Parts: sequence; C-alpha cells; structure tokens
Amino acid sequence: MTDPIPAPPADVVTVLPAGVVSFGMQLPIQSQSTIYVEPWEAGAGPDELARVALACESAGFFYVGVCDHTFIPERLAGAMSTVWYDTIATLGWLAAVTSEIHLLSHIYVAALRHPLRAAKEFATVDVLSKGRVVCGVGAGHVSEEFDLMGPAFDERGPATDEAVAGLALGLIEEYPTLPGPRWPASGVGLQPRPARSPRPPIWVGGSSPAALRRTARYGDGWLPQSVGPNVELLATLRELRAEYRDGAPLDIGSIAYPMYLGTPPADNELPPGTVQGTAETLAEHLRPHREAGCGQVQVRFPAHSVEELCDQIAAFGGEVIPLVNG
Repeated sequence: MTDPIPAPPADVVTVLPAGVVSFGMQLPIQSQSTIYVEPWEAGAGPDELARVALACESAGFFYVGVCDHTFIPERLAGAMSTVWYDTIATLGWLAAVTSEIHLLSHIYVAALRHPLRAAKEFATVDVLSKGRVVCGVGAGHVSEEFDLMGPAFDERGPATDEAVAGLALGLIEEYPTLPGPRWPASGVGLQPRPARSPRPPIWVGGSSPAALRRTARYGDGWLPQSVGPNVELLATLRELRAEYRDGAPLDIGSIAYPMYLGTPPADNELPPGTVQGTAETLAEHLRPHREAGCGQVQVRFPAHSVEELCDQIAAFGGEVIPLVNG
C-alpha cells in the first residue's frame, strides 16, 4: 500500500529581493563538524556567536543559518563532532540578538518531528523575530536519528514530503487537518500564529533527484547541498516546477566556494579551493550564480579568529556585494 500524496502548500511565499543576489552564511560555533570548523570555535560561545550574526546583519546579508542534528552517533563523532546547538533554541536566541536579518534553519530534519510540533516552533520564532524566519527543511542523513526518533530511515523520503506539507498547513491554519498516514490530526488549535502572512517561507534542501522533486512540489525555495551553480540541476528543477506547480516562483539558492578578501595573515593557511584575492576577483567568482538565476548565495570565510571572520564579513559587504549587483 502506497502513502497518499499530501497536497502541496496552497500559497507560494517568496521573500528574496528581485533583481539582485542576496547573501547568507551558516553561522560558526553552533555546529562544529570537522569539515568546516576552525580551531578558535572550540573556545567560543554566545558572545562570539552574537558578534558574527551582527556582523552579517551590518554587512547587509539576507540571512544567517543554523544547522540541525539532535545527536551524533559515536561512529560519526570523529568527523562531525557532537557540538550541535539546538536549531530552534538558537534561532529564538538570535531573534533577540538581531533586528533585521532573516533567520534560516539550514536544515531542519523535518521527518524527525511531528508537523504540528514543527509549526509551533517556527511560528513562535517568527513572532519573536517579527516575521524573519525562513524554514529550511530536508530529509536528513544520520540513520541513528531515525532509529530513535522517527520513521524508518529508508522511509524518510515520503515522511519528509508529509512533514513539509503538514508544516505548511500548521503555519497557515489555526486548526489544520493533517491527512496522515504518519501524523493524522484534526480539531486541535495551534498558537501563536506566525507574524508573516500567510506563513514563513519553506526552503527545501538537497540536490538528489528526490530532493529536487520535493522542492518543485512543496517548496518556496531551494537550498542545494553542492557548490554551484549547477546549470543542469537548475534546468531539471525548473522543469519539475513547471510540471508540479505551473512554474510558480521559487527562491533559488546556491553555495559558493570558500572565499578570502585580500591577503591572509601568514599563519592563516587557506583551505584548498578557497577563492582569494581582490574584491573584483571575488565578484567575478560570484557573478555566474547571478547569471544562472540564483537569488541567494551562501558564503563562507576561512578565519583564525572571530575578529578576522568579522573583518572579512564587513569587507565582503562593503566591497564585494556592490560589485556583484552592479
């Protein structure tokens, strides 16, 4: 017996400014995977986290992003570490620390929570931030989290579809009816209602064929996993969007290679693949994202201290963003 296909959200909620590329950054400290963590983050905490978030806000970034894992199994701890601040708690704290920048979950593993629980969490942060939440959701990849908390790992695809559709309904309606099969619900009230009307946007993460279909059917935006822009993936996504949603608008994202503006200090060895140089060099690297139709690009700056990172963010906002957007 196959699962019934949940209906997609009734409304498409796009939020990126038209005609320009917006920029965002996944915050350090909050997640410390060895893939990207810098040594200084091990001794950092709320003060440094707030400093980086406010630097992004001052530099004109569109969002700061917060990752999501409830726990890390021992088999993965060596690569991923076990430092992963709670996503919703951190976004709620950032709502008080900042005043303008959008707050993105990048990404929230939707199938591990009841959709009404997720709707309650995001609606609350949206109220506390006065309408600045972006719900970034995805399927997840750590099987042990599903063993303890959710549906079977090999069922996470359809479960994620149902969770995303249920999240959208819970954000739109005070008394949503969820058809199931995993989380049927009706006749229950859900407050507070989000500040943004009709609801906060839902950006779907992933670059697999299933993730592209999920984005096209249920998403307001796309958060790819791979560095881009990938023209072939974008073409497939647009074809699927035309099929599922008659070509409805979609906030398309991209990820850039790590960048460093200027010449790093002698002790700052840049990771392989880092784009380093003048403001024009970095802008030239980023222009293909705009030409491909990406409305937002996630950036990262290797740094050996919070001061160096904040200096890079400020310089990028002052010198590079204006060149990219002409």
